[in-house]
Parts: sequence; structure tokens; C-alpha cells
Amino acid sequence: MGKSSKDKRDLYYRRAKEEGWRARSAFKLLQLNDQFQLFNGVKRVVDLCAAPGSWSQVLSRELKAPENPEDVKIVSVDLQPMTPIDGVTTIQADITHPKTLQKILEIFGGEPADFVCSDGAPDVTGLHDLDEYIQAQLILSALQLTTCILKEGGTFVAKIFRGRDIDLLYSQLSYLFEKVICAKPRSSRGTSLEAFVVCLGYKPRPGWNPQLELTKSTEEFFKMPILYLDLPDPEERLIAKFVACGDLNDVDSDATYTLDANFKKMALDPVQMPTAPPYKKALEMKRRGELVRR
Repeated sequence: MGKSSKDKRDLYYRRAKEEGWRARSAFKLLQLNDQFQLFNGVKRVVDLCAAPGSWSQVLSRELKAPENPEDVKIVSVDLQPMTPIDGVTTIQADITHPKTLQKILEIFGGEPADFVCSDGAPDVTGLHDLDEYIQAQLILSALQLTTCILKEGGTFVAKIFRGRDIDLLYSQLSYLFEKVICAKPRSSRGTSLEAFVVCLGYKPRPGWNPQLELTKSTEEFFKMPILYLDLPDPEERLIAKFVACGDLNDVDSDATYTLDANFKKMALDPVQMPTAPPYKKALEMKRRGELVRR
């Protein structure tokens, strides 16, 4: 998390730096856990689309208790490189690739995961319909891996963009989980379409053996006759319960607050510098004299 932000007076942004979190998104997972007790009894966790690593930091600090550091295994996966975190195994890989699934299972000793989460999101274009579609596809990609590795009764949490067709996604998730809840942490800006879908009680469909295949799309992966047996009409929409998370007395993520004179003079350095910034290649070309005006 660098020195610039959408609003430098965002207290969650500043608090993240003060407490050593790589991004303000750490508070979103903390508030979700306060509401749903996501970490209770959890020993094996997969953090998908993990970079820069704030959610992995939360998982490490909350789960890696001094009395049982070896019992908990946390795996973080992202296409982007990520600076190591104590107690976390980092994999730079594609979450849709079968080899990624195999690596995670090897780390877990062949045991299933208790909890899978994803805070991933595309670079938004501002075209809401397109952004919502891409985000839904990212969730389905994360769900593919989740169905292959999550234990029965396990939990899945992912970022969503609430839009016109979000109830269709809720319906799809309800086929595989006992409860599907839409949660909005207080640290998530109210002006944003962002929310989080909390899926509790994974229920694998009898007779369905999900397997990742490079040649199979997400639509083909989930389009299994066995998946829809004894279920309502697939076109039926579901209205998920909406829950606001976080202390009402906490700061408002959409508000700006006046800092006293002492704080205004204190510039906080980034907790973690970018490992692969988009401008890195341009800087390297400039040093070699390859970036010139024509």
C-alpha cells in the first residue's frame, strides 16, 4: 500500500499503515470474521487472488496461535508475485490450473480445506455491466477450485459486485451451500458496488466429482445434470440475506476526518512496496534508452 490513495484522509487507509497491514482490505476480513466467526476451528485455509497479501496477513495473525503454529496451514495463490508472510505458503499460479490444485493438496497432505476466501477483483472499467460480468466469472473460477478442495460443511467467502443479476449468482451458490449471505463490512465504502458473499455449509452434490480441466469452461464445469437433481428450477432467483458488518461506532469509510496538526506532519511509509508494479517494465525500458518519443 503506497503513499497515494483515493482519499488520504481515509482513516482505514491510515490505520492499516499504523497497524502494519499491506492494504485497508484487511479490516474487511476482520469485520466479516467478527460477524460470522469464520475462523472457528479452521486449520487449513486457501486465500485466492491474494496479492498484495492483507487477507493472508489477517489469516496468519488470527490463526497462527503460539500453542499450535504447526497445526494451521495457510496457502495464498495469485498470478502476481507476493512478498512472503510468516506462516503462509505462497504460490504464484493460475487458480484455474489443475497443477495449482495439486500443489495445494500436497501442502495440506491430501486433506481438504476448511475455509476458502477470495478478495480478487478485475481492474474496473467503469462500465458496470461489464465489470459485474467479469467479477462473476472470477468468482466462478474461484468456486471451481473451491468445490475440488473444500470439505463438506466448509466456508467460502468472495468479493462480489452487487448489480442487476446478482440474485442469479446467489441462486447458483445456493445449490452448493446451506446458507448464502450478502455482507457489507463497514470498512467497505458505501458508495461502492462491492460486497462479500458468505457461503456457509458446503454440501457436495451426491454423485458429482468436480475436477479441474484446462479445456473446460466454468459453464461446462458446473453444467452437470447431477448438480440440478431434486433442486428448484435453475431459473428461479434467490434473494440473499443482507448483513452489515462492523461496529456502528467505528469510522465511516465514506467520510473524511480532520487530523490534528501533529498527524498531518507524519507521513507513513508503505507497509509493503509493490513487487510487480505495472510501470516496472516502462522504468526498465527507460533505463536502457528504449523508451523514446517518436
